[in-house]
Amino acid sequence: MYTRQVKAHLPTKWGDFELYSYAENHDETQPHLALVHKDMDANTIVPVRIHSECLTGDLLGSLRCDCGEQFEASMDYISQYHGVLVYLRQEGRGIGLINKLDAYNLQDEGLSTIEANIHLGFEPDERDFDIAITILKDLNINRIDLLTNNPEKIAAIDHSDIVLHSRIPLIIPSKRENESYLKVKANEMGHLFTK
Repeated sequence: MYTRQVKAHLPTKWGDFELYSYAENHDETQPHLALVHKDMDANTIVPVRIHSECLTGDLLGSLRCDCGEQFEASMDYISQYHGVLVYLRQEGRGIGLINKLDAYNLQDEGLSTIEANIHLGFEPDERDFDIAITILKDLNINRIDLLTNNPEKIAAIDHSDIVLHSRIPLIIPSKRENESYLKVKANEMGHLFTK
């Protein structure tokens, strides 16, 4: 059971936030996180981004995906409208960093992102978005505007008692390096790249 472990003040380039960690115990080395704007009001409709960890995109600026740019765009919005970013430690759609790098090699040989995961013995997407529901409920958030293109995240909210007020799309222009990846997300995974 994931529970809140600790909260700390975190000034960032986007403003002042409180950083919450969630894990099964206090010694967990990969806790899930919630970055909560200091002026967030849980009694309003709260802008929320559920973001799965992507070290290559979020930290290293990889052009193979649009994750880092989605993170930046979400933080820009959340800082302006006093929201929350839930950061789930589910690297590589839940398969982990090393397996994700194996999948990259398979993609370089011609497999799609889905085919690569399946070839490695995984589902196309292994993530669990119910963890985000647990975190939002701990923060007493009941109504949200969700920053996402992913129908699975929308479904997770729809199957909870959190009210989805609206979806805010994150439209990131494709690049040569990620064009085929984004086409797979749209055509095979149903991601919503329109307003």
